[in-house]
Amino acid sequence: MTENDFTRMTQKGIVILDGAMGTNLYRMGMPHGCCTEEWALRHPDDVEKLQREYVEAGSQIIYAPTFGANRIMLKRFGLEEHTEEMNRKLFEISRRAAEGKTMIAGDLAPTGMILKEYGGAGSREEMFEAYREQAKVLYEAGCDLFAVESMLSVLDAVTAVEAVRSVCSAPVICTLTVRKNGSAYYGGDIFEGGPLAEKAGADAYGINCCDGPDGMEEIISSVSEMVHIPIVAKPNAGLPQKGANGQMVYNISPDQFVSSMKKLVSAGASVIGGCCGTTPAYIRRLAEEFRK
Repeated sequence: MTENDFTRMTQKGIVILDGAMGTNLYRMGMPHGCCTEEWALRHPDDVEKLQREYVEAGSQIIYAPTFGANRIMLKRFGLEEHTEEMNRKLFEISRRAAEGKTMIAGDLAPTGMILKEYGGAGSREEMFEAYREQAKVLYEAGCDLFAVESMLSVLDAVTAVEAVRSVCSAPVICTLTVRKNGSAYYGGDIFEGGPLAEKAGADAYGINCCDGPDGMEEIISSVSEMVHIPIVAKPNAGLPQKGANGQMVYNISPDQFVSSMKKLVSAGASVIGGCCGTTPAYIRRLAEEFRK
């Protein structure tokens, strides 16, 4: 997939992404605190089934389950030397699920490292190389585009986009996770990040995760005025609450989710999906509403 292909895709109408991965894996029995990517590789059939359900629900782009499969994050579990192998195998799960019916995005997410610029000990050079390594493996494996997601600082997001651009020209969807006022958790905000991510080479920009779609209209509207690329909205299904069985449940139903997403589309979002708490049922309702 090229930048022009992605642009044409967004010009045809609303683009539907997938929904959550992590919260659904917890429902399948994944324990908290483990390496998500290692668990996924031990339960490939479960992950493939979930992603296949997203494809069947109407996702035009699914995210490969490579969220934390960067060398820095994997080092926490003593798995850093398996970075390339894990990314290839995780991507293959998505390839099987997609069956050529939908695009697959290589997922690049936080390293868990706080940069020196924001008071931590991490360097941009180390972060860049970690993302570059992961992007190279996923591109060679055959991903159509990249999703730089859940970024907790503007510099993290820009560094990841630049790393992808050092490898290839495949489209990049870039999203930050921010507070209600738009500020990022470790540095910068969604507003200043837009022009910087676009300049770095992002092909779509916006927000993912957070507390849910309600109240995000002002952020989406403001960001849409600051960039010249499609706006992304991939929020949670509201706020998590502890259910009767002790598992976390989210307080917005698929119908309520779609109702709120209509407001975000009106505010300027054109690439939409769901994050924590969303399931294929949420994506099916989005596709029914926006892909008529």
